[in-house]
Amino acid sequence: MEYPKEIINRLKRIEGQIRGVLRMMDEGKECTDIINQLTAIRNAVDRVSVHVIGVDLNKCLSDDLQKDLEDRDTDRIIKDALTLLLKMR
Repeated sequence: MEYPKEIINRLKRIEGQIRGVLRMMDEGKECTDIINQLTAIRNAVDRVSVHVIGVDLNKCLSDDLQKDLEDRDTDRIIKDALTLLLKMR
């Protein structure tokens, strides 16, 4: 599956944030500063995860709509997407 450049760019920013946290740890920064950064990273990962699931759901439903009505598995696709969203927490 091909993902939008926006998602890739967000992941690269998260990667940079993680490197920043490692640098903060090496420099002996305060625990609260590190936790604040880790919280921001977790929130960013959550947002990217929702986007990835959305892209996947959109593609699966688009593919599903091109099939015959009898062959549609839309309920399963939506259920799988919701399961993924719930696993994030």
